[in-house]
Amino acid sequence: MIMWDSIWPYLAAILPTIVVAILFYLLMKSILEGDRRERIAQSQWESENESSEDNSH
Repeated sequence: MIMWDSIWPYLAAILPTIVVAILFYLLMKSILEGDRRERIAQSQWESENESSEDNSH
């Protein structure tokens, strides 16, 4: 119990930083994944429209 009492102040000081870092990581991962999917969808849409324009001429 004495060891826990000596470690707790350090954990209490660093724990909020760790939680914020994890949340930031998850947020950025989500944003980048969404961007990647949007780029894929846009390139598919552009390739479909280019092929339909080629067929209409």
